[in-house]
Amino acid sequence: MPEGPEIRRAADRIQKQIGGRVLEGAWFAFPELAVEADSLIGMQVSRVDTWGKAMLIRFADQRVLYSHNQLYGVWKLHQEDKPPATKRTLRVRLSAEGRCASLYSASDISLWHEGNLGQHPFLSRLGPDLLSQDITLEQVKQRLRLKQFQRRRLGVLLLDQGLVAGLGNYLRSEILFFARLHPQQRPIDLTDSQIELLAECIVGITQQAYQQAGVTSTPAWIEQAVSAGEPRRQWRFTVFERAGLECHRCGAVIERKMVSSRRLYLCPRCQAD
Repeated sequence: MPEGPEIRRAADRIQKQIGGRVLEGAWFAFPELAVEADSLIGMQVSRVDTWGKAMLIRFADQRVLYSHNQLYGVWKLHQEDKPPATKRTLRVRLSAEGRCASLYSASDISLWHEGNLGQHPFLSRLGPDLLSQDITLEQVKQRLRLKQFQRRRLGVLLLDQGLVAGLGNYLRSEILFFARLHPQQRPIDLTDSQIELLAECIVGITQQAYQQAGVTSTPAWIEQAVSAGEPRRQWRFTVFERAGLECHRCGAVIERKMVSSRRLYLCPRCQAD
């Protein structure tokens, strides 16, 4: 499933495609949305942003089109007279000035008023978004110290969208590696300096993944990995997908574990429990 940085980059592309433009066409596959299609004609797309792994397309009348790609959904951008060749099922199509944004295969789609978004069953459970909302390092540190989070194992906690929205499997592994923390540790066990470093990694690595299209490693380590013949799915990371390879930092062999029923990668030496 795409994580926060990937959804934020997709939102940027949709913003560039139809953002600020007035809709000339709107089509929805689901009947409960199809009845709203005509009311969107002539409406300006004011902004496209995200909240965690959800896409929010905001209109000038304060309505918001919510969508979540889940495992299979994907947005495709194209000219109105050149729809993409795909066997996927079209769910949403928005067009403006001959430009289209089309959502395929997703099923979690709904239309909301801005003032009611807080009542959305998914969004209402989310913590702040690191890429679309103003959240400071100090606020992340404070959230890590909240009672409901402080006794949770980090390997589980970093997947909890209530902490901060948008983190997923590869970010979890990379954040813990750079913070030199084991997935079994808990916020309550950490010193102030460890909490500081963990918060810095949560914010910094998420932003790097967004800015560099999913790359979380350092330039020197990337060069080293590429020279060793690692494919992109490995060299873009420091530990994720690199089980059996040497840690760039200490030379120990990267391990893969299952934590919260999902893959987690770590260096047993740099991240000793």
